This record gives sequence, structure tokens and C-alpha cells, in this order.
Amino acid sequence: MLPDPLHPAVVHLPIALAILLPGLALLGAWAIRRKLVPTRTWVALLLLQALLVGSGWLAMETGEEQEERVEAVLAERHIETHEDMAFGFLVTGMVALAVVAAGLMPGAAGGVARGAAVVATLAVLAAGVQVGHSGGELVYRHGAANAYVLAGDVAGTGGGQRWQDQDDDSDDD
Repeated sequence: MLPDPLHPAVVHLPIALAILLPGLALLGAWAIRRKLVPTRTWVALLLLQALLVGSGWLAMETGEEQEERVEAVLAERHIETHEDMAFGFLVTGMVALAVVAAGLMPGAAGGVARGAAVVATLAVLAAGVQVGHSGGELVYRHGAANAYVLAGDVAGTGGGQRWQDQDDDSDDD
């Protein structure tokens, strides 16, 4: 049985990978440069980056599926901000995937690409921090979880109550 809502269960994988990949890229690039491991071991990093992109896409899809329900209790502008950041994370992840793939090239070009991959994975991490923070704010500051847990709504059908932000109008900056 799948969790309901599914989105919070899915988002942790791309965020965890975004945290791990810069260190793994740095370690891999260093080990290949020192000839401690063959260049083909870089495939592992490529597969992890592909998993990040795939799970990031899945996180966006599950978020879109749950958007209507959350809009019943939360101002749409907060959700749109989170969506925009999620899209940025996904695009950054796809660019990083291409850069990581270039790290499989032999010689100096591959070495430069592996160095660039370290930087690209750091950019993905920065985007992941932003989207993760934004999602946390939706839940903990703006009450998005109330779409699933409302007083008098034991079955979690969303009810008709609307969460009121304490400072709903002050977030426009």
C-alpha cells in the first residue's frame, strides 16, 4: 500500500542524493586522477545522478497530483513558488547529468568534465536546499499538511477549512 500523501515519501530520495553526490563526485574525480580507480568507475556517479533526476521528476509529478488538495488549505502563490524551485532543481539536475556523463570521456577532456561535475553537483545541492526549504515551509509554516489532517475530518478528505498563515501577506518579498 502506498502512503497517502505520496509526495512527502518520494521527495527525500532526490534531496539525499543531492547531498551525497558532491562528495562522491569529488572523491571519484580525485581517485580517477590519481589512477586509483579506472575511469569506468565514474559510471556509478552517472547512475546516481540519473537516479536523482528520475526521482526528482517523480517528486514533481506526485506534488502536482496533490496540488489541488493542498490549494484548499493554502494560498496558491506558496505552492507556485515551491513548484518553480522544484522545476529549477530538476533542470539543474539534468544539466549536471550531462556534465557527469561527459566525465566518462578519456584524457584531459574527461578530467575537466569531472571537475565541472563536482561544481555541477554543488549547484544541484544548492537548488535542492532551496526546494527542500520551500517544501518544509509549506508544511511547517503555512500548514500544507492540514489538507490531510483537519479537525473534524478524520478520514482526511480535506474538508472545507482553510489554514490561515499568521503572516500570510508578509511573504511577498
